[in-house]
Amino acid sequence: MSQTILTRQTSIVAALSKVQDAFQNPAEPLPIPYPSSDINELKLDGDSFTLESFTAEDAIVLGNLLLARLMPYAKEQPAIISIAHANSHVVFQSATGPGTVLENESWVRRKRNTIMRFGRSSWYMQCMFEGDQEKFFSLFAIGPETRSEYAIAGGGVPIRVKGVEGVVATVIVSGLKQEEDHGIIVDVIKGNWSPI
Repeated sequence: MSQTILTRQTSIVAALSKVQDAFQNPAEPLPIPYPSSDINELKLDGDSFTLESFTAEDAIVLGNLLLARLMPYAKEQPAIISIAHANSHVVFQSATGPGTVLENESWVRRKRNTIMRFGRSSWYMQCMFEGDQEKFFSLFAIGPETRSEYAIAGGGVPIRVKGVEGVVATVIVSGLKQEEDHGIIVDVIKGNWSPI
């Protein structure tokens, strides 16, 4: 089965306008679609995305679209958005509002490490192991000295690029329920990138 290639439909100006509108006209939060917990369904839809390209501009657009979408939640559930290249170079990072803590940064790092080691979303890994961290650590021989480097919790999605082997970037949200952290990334990508 061939991978669906997506291309961005939203300009950087439109993404920034959405952020401005979210600041100027606070609205009620829109529901976040919950992802499937069936790993076979996730493989087909929502585990990772293959894009036509993923430049710094694409990362800025995606980051700002996530920020605009998450701002209505910020008062009750502040979050961090972090987008990085595969070499861990962060190209976009923002808090959605006051109240995030250093622990959010730890979750970002741990979710990113999980994506980069296994090439799967952190939600996929959560579902695969049904949240059983010990089983996860045991299967992959992750010893006590490195356990703090990985998280099997939703909110980290790998980005691939057409014609490029492997994961080229990671998109992380940390601060909401893990299903929502994952679901909002999927929702924003699907709403702003279309099949070629």
